[in-house]
This record gives sequence, C-alpha cells and structure tokens, in this order.
Amino acid sequence: MNEIQIIQSKIYEIRGQRVMLDRDLAELYHVTTGNLNKAVKRNIRRFPPDFMFQLDKEEFTKLKNDLVFQNGISSWGGTRKLPFAFTEQGLAMLSGILNSDIAIDVNISIMRAFVALRRMAATLPNTASDVAQLRKDFEELKLDIEDILRDQNEINEDTRLQLDAISTALAALQSKEPKQKPRRKIGFIQD
Repeated sequence: MNEIQIIQSKIYEIRGQRVMLDRDLAELYHVTTGNLNKAVKRNIRRFPPDFMFQLDKEEFTKLKNDLVFQNGISSWGGTRKLPFAFTEQGLAMLSGILNSDIAIDVNISIMRAFVALRRMAATLPNTASDVAQLRKDFEELKLDIEDILRDQNEINEDTRLQLDAISTALAALQSKEPKQKPRRKIGFIQD
C-alpha cells in the first residue's frame, strides 16, 4: 500500500464531510495526539467549526463499532477524550502550525489523497444514460452469477452422491469383523 492509499484509508465521512481524526494525524506527523491537540488549542482561531470539530458520543460509538477505535473512552487505556475531526481546510491550517519537515511532507501527501478522492468522486456516473448502463451491466452480472451458482449446485449434487457411495462402502467394510489372532500377554511371566 503506498502512502496516498494509507492516508485515504484514514479519511472518514462524518457529518457529510471528509475528515481525518486527530489520532491518525498525530501518527502520521510522528507526534502524540495530546501534543497535536495542544498545538491546535494554542492556535484555536485558525480552526473555526467548519475546519475542525469534536465528535459526539454517537459518532464516536459508530466509529468504534466500525473498528476504527478498538478501545472506548476509558481511564484505563483507550481514548480518554472524544477525538477531533479535521476537514480538508483544517488540515491546510494544521500545516501552518506544525512546522517540521515531516509535517510538510505529510501535508503534501494528505492534500494529494484528498485530490485523488475528489477525482474518484468525479468519475462516478451522474447522467441517466450512465445509470441505465450500470443497471444493465449489473443485471448481466447477476445472471452470470446465477448461472455459475446453478452449475456449482449440480456439481455439488454429483459429489454428494459419490460421498454417499463411499460412506456405504466404508460402513460395509466396518461391519465385517476381521479374524484376530490371540494377543500375547505383556510381561515376564508367560502361560
């Protein structure tokens, strides 16, 4: 996975906006989440609500259920506070307050990831003919899959018959008791 794909995997859709969470950004910038949030709080005027917002409990629970966060909010490990989410504009502002070579390189990669996501969204079908073509392709694919599953079922029926024949043959072999020689007793004293 290249760097842009890694960053794209950390972009979430929350409140109808594409955002990145403070803990993912801290990991990318090689700083602690606490230090990242302290830098933001020192420059809070740069982050209006449409640039950065804190998740509420419901949003956090949904992310936790989607395995973004493995631990909940806890005083014994896990996340202690609800995370902050940064929009693309908030990330641009973040580049202004984090002034290190790593921060600059990471911000360039993040901006490229957002541009790539916008390009992907622009290639989605948006006309009636595109949607009709997608439906037609989907129906053809559905019919092909049904044919494959039907063939698979026929193969499975033949296999079941063969397995039943093997089971009956094994049962017949087990029912015949082989003649056994008397066993020699173990030990020093022999009869």
